[in-house]
Amino acid sequence: MRQKKYLLPESEIPTHYFNIQAIMPNKPLPFLNPATKQPLKPEDLYPIFCKACADQELNQTDEWIPIPEPVREQYAAYRCTPLVRAYELEEALGTPAHIYFKNESVSPAGSHKLNSAIAQAYYAKEQGVTNLTTETGAGQWGGALSYATKKFGIDCAVYMVKVSYEQKPYRRSIMQTFGAAITPSPSMSTRAGKDIITRNPNDQGSLGCAISEAIELAVSTPNCKYALGSVLNHVCLHQSIIGLEAEKQMELAGEYPDIVIACFGGGSNFSGIAYPFMRHNIQDGKKTRFIAAEPYSCPKLTRGKFEYDFGDEAGMTPLLPMYTLGHTFKPASIHAGGLRYHGAGVILSQLMKDGFMEAVDIEQKDSFAAGVLFARTEGIIPAPESCHAIAATIQEALKCKETGEAKTILFNLSGHGFVDMSAYDQYFSGEMQNYHVSDEDLAKFIKSADALNQSAATSFR
Repeated sequence: MRQKKYLLPESEIPTHYFNIQAIMPNKPLPFLNPATKQPLKPEDLYPIFCKACADQELNQTDEWIPIPEPVREQYAAYRCTPLVRAYELEEALGTPAHIYFKNESVSPAGSHKLNSAIAQAYYAKEQGVTNLTTETGAGQWGGALSYATKKFGIDCAVYMVKVSYEQKPYRRSIMQTFGAAITPSPSMSTRAGKDIITRNPNDQGSLGCAISEAIELAVSTPNCKYALGSVLNHVCLHQSIIGLEAEKQMELAGEYPDIVIACFGGGSNFSGIAYPFMRHNIQDGKKTRFIAAEPYSCPKLTRGKFEYDFGDEAGMTPLLPMYTLGHTFKPASIHAGGLRYHGAGVILSQLMKDGFMEAVDIEQKDSFAAGVLFARTEGIIPAPESCHAIAATIQEALKCKETGEAKTILFNLSGHGFVDMSAYDQYFSGEMQNYHVSDEDLAKFIKSADALNQSAATSFR
């Protein structure tokens, strides 16, 4: 019998998060106040975020951040998650590569998103916050925060991107089961939503739009804060538990990854699997490659521009230095709703700029073809987002087949697709489309960030 799963005892659940900001050769550029163009301090974020999260967001000095014991107790319900050798996938590909995947789909929410949701709900409870608002694309983050807030006795309101609200009814049901209130975005319940609907009554929404609505509700509601599921530094910090576990599990397997791969929307699951291994590239001279797999229809890393830009459509966030397609960019209605975001996380953007990671873009139908092969060989139906990571993994494994190199590849299975079967139905029926965006269209959206970037540059550089 082949030993496929590498597990750690509950006592091995990490006690600290890893903060890669503390060891980066080039620190990320500062967040800027959009009115003054001056760098933000943690207290500037307190009106929006919980204090603990705001402090973590701008912490560039502490390499290790303690995980509160009540958070570790909640993690123990599903962590550590399995590390699995994908023998059958290797055989189907005929590759000499050794393929491993970290299975984050086993969480109660079905994805990695719960790692940060539990932490953010705990910090809110400790501060005495009674309400959290958020956005969600495909519904994984909304489902995770709905679960976590219920655990800590906090009310939760979720703005779900309208196209996903309609495509993924069972994601809505999951959030409602955990007690959250869900509103399709854009909506008429906020000024940001009304403005967008006024401009385009048939607007199908975007993560940038849903973020605007959630922030507006948070700042206008007493004892309410906003929680984000990706992009920001404190979210990526919480997700580092994935890679910290995987590092120990790879030791049990007697291997070390030559390549680490994850899908990429805002960067949460990519950072979670990558940062702990990337620290060895930075500190110890390791040569691991880190590959972010993003949709061909939303190519912020492969075709975007490093600019200061807003994190939301209405311009309510600080200015963030990131690879962006422009905050008004409207991604196509692909099924990987969690990857339909115009920008990349600030830390990840700096790491990309400095050459510590690379990116590939994946067509929608190619991602589902990879997901189906994975399901038929490994027995897990992956989320549409995770299919992108699988497709990139297959590409690298086939390169090994051509060269005869037995490289070790580790990818993050960020979530399962058991409530995304309508997407698979569309794939099997032949109705699924690939979506392309022209250089001319991208240039128009990116131009919206150019003026912001020029103004920011003259203010503090």
